[in-house]
Amino acid sequence: MKTIVVGSTHKSAGKTSLIVGLAKAAGKPAGYMKPLGDRLLYRKKRLWDYDAALVTSVFGLDESPEDMTIGFEHSKLKYMYDAEGTKAKLSEMAAAAGAGKELVFVEAGESLAYGASIHLDAMALAAQLEARFVLVAGGSESTIIDDLAFVKRYVDLKGIDFAGVIINKLRNLDDYKSTHLADVTALGVNVLGILPFEAELTRLSVGHLAERLLAKVVAGEEGLSHRVNSIMVGAMSTNAALQNPLFKKEGKLVITGGDRSDLILAAIESNTSGIILTNNVLPPSNIISKASERGIPLLLVPFDTYQTASQIESIDPLLTKDDARKMELLTQLVKEHLSLRAIVG
Repeated sequence: MKTIVVGSTHKSAGKTSLIVGLAKAAGKPAGYMKPLGDRLLYRKKRLWDYDAALVTSVFGLDESPEDMTIGFEHSKLKYMYDAEGTKAKLSEMAAAAGAGKELVFVEAGESLAYGASIHLDAMALAAQLEARFVLVAGGSESTIIDDLAFVKRYVDLKGIDFAGVIINKLRNLDDYKSTHLADVTALGVNVLGILPFEAELTRLSVGHLAERLLAKVVAGEEGLSHRVNSIMVGAMSTNAALQNPLFKKEGKLVITGGDRSDLILAAIESNTSGIILTNNVLPPSNIISKASERGIPLLLVPFDTYQTASQIESIDPLLTKDDARKMELLTQLVKEHLSLRAIVG
């Protein structure tokens, strides 16, 4: 069994998605654990990490997501485990996760230093589990080279099987390779691959929005898998909305009040992925019926239009268990752009 710790320089670098892509590309039975949770979910009267719940479903694992995480709060973990206790718990979890598996992916916290005070940072995980360590870096050209230079100069990787870095979500792949890659390799950092930015991976589904907003689905439930390509706030008149180029785009999400029957009808008749009804105001029953006929989800939320738009803006485009197309794309990207052998052997 090979254990691989996946860490990142910053939050939302794409660790979970890469783990899914790596596992599918490797085609080997894989286990998973995320010792320090940072995306808390409350399900069935239990606390789970979102990523652990996702990977459990995607990998078809028998283990419960709650067993893949030691805890969420530094203050509690600090008094529950000392350094030796943490190491013993990690070994126990790794043995359970790796039973009958060829690979075990261990996802570190949201950044390189996250969890250091309680012996659960990425490097500590790799050292205690005697695992291979893979670092994911993302951002602009300047922040990537800064982060990697800092790691190389000031982070102690002695005694750790550091496979190298995956540079993720680059918008101009060819330009980076010709202009900046030499600066990275000059640091003595092994580059395992460079993955391009893919807009498809950033698109939210209407169902994911409904879940995150705790919205009530009043119509068009079969359309919850629709992708959101753009968002339009319907605060103008219907005539003005119809003239807006954004309204004519395919796959748009419209945010408006339930009392805006004319605008809602216009959105239903156009290429709309979903409609969010604000302030808990329902439209007339004939409009709800028409949305159901067209398979266009109507999501009811208690917030006003501004609050709803602000909440959506803060939602990360996380992978979901039903994102078959995204997983297929991730697998393809891993196979085309990463040195799979150097990562998983």
